[in-house]
Amino acid sequence: MINRPIRTDTEYKAALAEIEKYFADEPRKGTAEADRFDLLTLLIEAYEDQHHPIGPPHPVEMIRHRMRTAGYTQADLAALLGSRARASEVLTKKRRLTLPMIWKLSREWKLPAETLIAPYALSSKRPRHRTASSAKRKAA
Repeated sequence: MINRPIRTDTEYKAALAEIEKYFADEPRKGTAEADRFDLLTLLIEAYEDQHHPIGPPHPVEMIRHRMRTAGYTQADLAALLGSRARASEVLTKKRRLTLPMIWKLSREWKLPAETLIAPYALSSKRPRHRTASSAKRKAA
C-alpha cells in the first residue's frame, strides 16, 4: 500500500494495480475507499506528469480532431479560412497558420490560440515545377 510519492516504476505499477479495482467497483463518496482512490489518483498523476509528460497537440492535428468531433468538414474550414485551397494547404501542412486564421479558429471553433500559434515544420513534399531547362532536356 503506497502512502507517499511514487518514486520508481515498480511503485508506479503497484499503484496502477491497486487503483484498477476501483474502476470496476467505484467507491462511494465519503468512504475510506473513496479517499484511497483519490490519493492513488493524485500520486499516479504526479508520477506520470514527471516521468511521462504529454506535450501539447500539433496545431493541425488539433484542427483535424475538432473537425472529427464537431462534425466540421473541409468545406467548413474553407469557409472559415477564406478558400478551399487555403484549407487544403493548412491541413496538408503546406501552409502555416496566420494570425488571422488562428484568431478565427480560436473564436469560431473554440480552439486554444496558445496551441495554434506553436511553430511546426511544413510538409517537405512540394510540387515540382518544370523550368525552361528541364523542358528543353525532355524535348531533346
